Amino acid sequence: MDQRTDSSGKRADTGRNGPDSGYMPGFGNDFETEALPGALPQGMNSPQKCAYGLYGEQLSGTAFTAPSHQNERTWCYRIRPSVKHTGRFEKIDLPYWRSAPDIGEDVISLGQYRWDPVPHSDEDLTWLTGMRTMTTAGDVNTQVGMASHIYLVTTSMEDAYFFSADSELLVVPQEGILRFCTELGVIELEPKEIAILPRGLVYRVECVEGPARGFVCENYGQKFELPGRGPIGANCMANRRDFKTPVARFEDKETPSTVTVKWCGQFHETKIGHSPLDVVAWHGNYAPCKYDLRTYCPVGSILFDHPDPSIFTVLTAPSGVPGTANIDFVLFRERWMVAENTFRPPWYHKNIMSELMGNIYGQYDAKPQGFVPGGMSLHNMMLPHGPDRNAFEGASNADLKAEKLDNTMSFMFETRFPQHLTGFAAGKAPLQDNYIDCWDSLEKKFDGTPEGNWNK
Repeated sequence: MDQRTDSSGKRADTGRNGPDSGYMPGFGNDFETEALPGALPQGMNSPQKCAYGLYGEQLSGTAFTAPSHQNERTWCYRIRPSVKHTGRFEKIDLPYWRSAPDIGEDVISLGQYRWDPVPHSDEDLTWLTGMRTMTTAGDVNTQVGMASHIYLVTTSMEDAYFFSADSELLVVPQEGILRFCTELGVIELEPKEIAILPRGLVYRVECVEGPARGFVCENYGQKFELPGRGPIGANCMANRRDFKTPVARFEDKETPSTVTVKWCGQFHETKIGHSPLDVVAWHGNYAPCKYDLRTYCPVGSILFDHPDPSIFTVLTAPSGVPGTANIDFVLFRERWMVAENTFRPPWYHKNIMSELMGNIYGQYDAKPQGFVPGGMSLHNMMLPHGPDRNAFEGASNADLKAEKLDNTMSFMFETRFPQHLTGFAAGKAPLQDNYIDCWDSLEKKFDGTPEGNWNK
């Protein structure tokens, strides 16, 4: 149902969209939604006078002249234009939220790293003060690359709002429930779901159930899109209908408020006298959305050999190099393993991409020990990695019958750029100093004779 708020901030249902409330299905669709009947103009974008005394305003996510299949914009009909939602800015410091390039002279990013979950504390932490940057890549000023973060949230933002002019955010919860109250509607997000918050979108984050912890991929480059399926065809992987975009809601609140803006890696604060979440109706294809990872339909080998992990790509953010992503978001969830005469876990490899992994729940098959829910690992570009000894021995000697990998959900933020550790990741996050030792017990099995071919 569409919802709105009165002057006290209390939400009221308008009941326009039926019992399945708050969301519209689809990814990249041209949506339209209104929280008051007749608020949305028909047949045009900018009437001389808008209904209810609203202001018409366009939010552009791409250049005006971008190819039509890439062009993204949303027309908003709001109580006040956005120029009333900012004033004079004052710089503020959020010391744990960093942007690329962030290369410390005393930090060594070359290596294979793994962290235990960043622990919760007794401190009151909001979406802004609880953000902890782990790695940065590329350059926020030239709009290439990314950053990866851990968020720790224990309290809601009260009459406080945020938007990033630098990036879109991909949010991956691991614990707790958050509510993103945005200009274009409300998204409630829990573990096993993800959300995409577009660049320039204003929102407030409420802690519904905490403490909340999760992962964030901050994308400086082109927007996330669905990967091409190629010969896979029209189905499986992530399907457009499973993405949910919120319906219009608005706040008409005359209360002193703070808006924080991230711009070129710096944070600025401005004071206003009202809520900026005042869009009564909107139409377009530039909007936030969420996606249930449990609807991701994995594909894989059904005879022999292990396909590349790219078959598990949920979303990709293209770069200027065809087929080489600025960022890939890859999901390793429950699935059946049926390949015969095949080493089934991820094989040993070196890669031009830099891979940051996070564990949402369960056990990852290539690292059955030490990679715990809430933990992260980093294998930077061209550094070798793969299964530890126990995983290798187990997979090499297993009875290869059909087997279901169950109770597992991990993901990867993969980028074409090297990922540099922040000072927090290198010095304050719970780094597993002995992770590199997980390969020490791998044995030399070669002896140069046919009889010594232990796998024959």
